[in-house]
Amino acid sequence: MNTTDFGQLGFLRVAAVSPQITIGDVAANTATICQQLSMLANDGVAIGVFPELCLTGYSAEDLFFSESLLQGVRQSLTTLCHQSPLPLLAVGAPWRLADGRLINAAVLIGAGRILGMVPKTYLPNYGEFYDQRWFSSGFGINETEVSQDLGTFHVRADQLFQLGDLRVGVEICEDLWAPISPGTQAALAGARVLLNLSASNELISKAEYRRDLVRMTSASNLCAYVYAGAGALESSKDIVFGGHCLIAEAGVILAEGERFSLQSQMIYADLDSERLAHDRGQNKTFSQSPRPTPYRIVSAGPGLPSLTSLCREFSQHPFVPDDEDEVAARAQEVLSIQATGLARRMQAAGTEKLVIGLSGGLDSTLAVLVARDALEKLELPGENLCALTLPGPGTSGATLANAKALADALEISLQVIPIDAAVTQHLDDLSHTGDHDVVYENAQARERTQILFNHANQIGGIVTGTGDLSELALGWCTFNADHMANYNVNASVPKTMIAYLVRWYAQHRSSAALSKVLGAVLETPISPELIPPDADQISQLTEDLVGPYELHDFFLYHFLRNGSGAKRIFSLACLAFGEQYPAQTIKHWLGQFFQRFMTQQFKRTTLPPGPKVGSVSLSPRGDWRMPDEAGYKHILEEIENLL
Repeated sequence: MNTTDFGQLGFLRVAAVSPQITIGDVAANTATICQQLSMLANDGVAIGVFPELCLTGYSAEDLFFSESLLQGVRQSLTTLCHQSPLPLLAVGAPWRLADGRLINAAVLIGAGRILGMVPKTYLPNYGEFYDQRWFSSGFGINETEVSQDLGTFHVRADQLFQLGDLRVGVEICEDLWAPISPGTQAALAGARVLLNLSASNELISKAEYRRDLVRMTSASNLCAYVYAGAGALESSKDIVFGGHCLIAEAGVILAEGERFSLQSQMIYADLDSERLAHDRGQNKTFSQSPRPTPYRIVSAGPGLPSLTSLCREFSQHPFVPDDEDEVAARAQEVLSIQATGLARRMQAAGTEKLVIGLSGGLDSTLAVLVARDALEKLELPGENLCALTLPGPGTSGATLANAKALADALEISLQVIPIDAAVTQHLDDLSHTGDHDVVYENAQARERTQILFNHANQIGGIVTGTGDLSELALGWCTFNADHMANYNVNASVPKTMIAYLVRWYAQHRSSAALSKVLGAVLETPISPELIPPDADQISQLTEDLVGPYELHDFFLYHFLRNGSGAKRIFSLACLAFGEQYPAQTIKHWLGQFFQRFMTQQFKRTTLPPGPKVGSVSLSPRGDWRMPDEAGYKHILEEIENLL
């Protein structure tokens, strides 16, 4: 039985609701909201967001001046304080201040009381909007409300509401459209989640603009954004409302509701608060931005509520898009980055020739495709790509055949230089015992690298590296052998993505002959081929030794991209791979990942240059700087205690 509390791992469930409303009937609207609050609570929602002026209807117009309407709002808020089961509820209501000004407010309710009111700052008074007829702007408002029925609370825009260590900011509709929005100020003051209570009407193309605005606001502010729009039961006298609800996180739309429904609409999403905190700490543009005057912080509860399940999915292959169209676009982009980087490196080195070791495996296959693209970019002939295949004691007939067929299909020359005699001589010089140990394996890898570099000197070229990001993370490369090159085009491409790139190339950019060869490469087991084959079959399978690359790429992504700890990575991996790998297997390989990652930094410290293609890279000159001697036993102890 899964007893993971995802709330302790930084997740919380939020909802945006567009309820059925009756314009001007506060009691009826309150009853509708209370019914929906029960549903939200049953579904584990921590924060519920309702639209702008939802207690009265946004389109109540001059009814906002009605004394009975305003008194009804007070009674409604009393009811919601008593009945709301959510840690944090945001509803929209008109509110009259003690000095007589009427404001359009977001009312934040939690722990049985009003926590505070946030007034709308930017009041549209153009086109179809006449907000300034009824309301005063929130600019400069800083009032303390004291009453017997609703207690004491503050009315001001510069306040945040805190659940545990999570701070929540609020803005209302037009505020989002401002050049420097109150939400951005709240984010800079510490809000990781922004709520928007809105009543944005529908026009041609406005939904797309609104969606992009919400998405990009969440991206630029490194936050989550929960947007609840007024629904179709608002007045349609001159404009129509659609009830648009959106939830975004760091530039990605997590949930979006149906527009134009005459029924209540409700959307959920589980926000990753821990990931947002990590991104803000890492992004120095955000951290260096000027902060506003300190905000008032209002406690809404001691911590994030318990969450025993997640309603968001985690891809097994986070480096690879799920959508096929996006895979195609991503593949072209990655290949262009790799080829452009290599072409520029050739210009800098003053060479027109490339040397590459072609093993017949996946990594060198992608590298040779990139190398050919680089030559085309420089308008150089394919004969300037000098491929060498260097069969040794561990080489199987299948991979040697792959290398030869690949060279034929690409119409490039291929030199076959066996290394058996050179390796034997070297091992004899060392008085090696003949065991298939690390010396035996590494001697082959270093002999190949020596030949590649010396041949590059011979023809005035540079060596194109082939090792991938996954191998670098695990240290699955021989120091000063396949670890080294003049320029490594695969340095930040993980193994799972390399397979997708080669498959895409076979489907979209290959002749029939090349496509057939690439298919054979994709079917070849991953192996360093440093142990003699068994009856000409590969006897050394990488994934049997270090674990499935799809697991390691998952671990790597969440560790580097999101800063996740071992317990969190394990829990997410169990969600993603639960039907494919037992929890004990995931735990085992997670321990192997951290042990290898932490002990192999010395190889990454001396990496050759290579192009960064995604958000994760291990370049010691860029994304990842780590001491070679970092401790890691505490991580392994945490993993040992997971089950």
